[in-house]
Amino acid sequence: MKDLVRQKISINVDVMDLLNQQITKEAHSSSAYLAMASWCDQNGLTNSADLFYKQSEEEREHMLKIFRFINDNGGTAFSPEVRNVMHEFNSLQEIYESALDQEIEITKSIHNIVLKCRKVQDLSSEYFLQWFIQEQMEEEQKMRRVLELFDLMGTDGIALKLIDERVQDV
Repeated sequence: MKDLVRQKISINVDVMDLLNQQITKEAHSSSAYLAMASWCDQNGLTNSADLFYKQSEEEREHMLKIFRFINDNGGTAFSPEVRNVMHEFNSLQEIYESALDQEIEITKSIHNIVLKCRKVQDLSSEYFLQWFIQEQMEEEQKMRRVLELFDLMGTDGIALKLIDERVQDV
């Protein structure tokens, strides 16, 4: 029966497997952003904490969007297990650098899934993923804008408070 169901889904089975892997990546990102928010809260950087709490929520929404897409198209989405979330950071700049690296990895993963969709002619999944491509461009840009502030203002003392105030506008 399981094989029969997999044959009657609207999305390619290999694409579905990649999307399930993406669910795990989005869940990990959500948890990583929570850890970043906690660090910022503990260090009195409330605007950065707010930004990372929002980022965590967005990543969870992305995860659920993919989860529902799989199920809505006859596939089976799997609830992810999250491991190895970093909780210790040395600086606010390190957090934003980690966030950018994380977003770049998510972007690469989405691009790889789109390329697989094209290879197997899964047009529905490719169309679905176009929203994620645009979203990732925006996410990367947001982190780059904040990192530019470190280059302009520095990393010590009052500069951190000023950067934390500026992240509201990013």
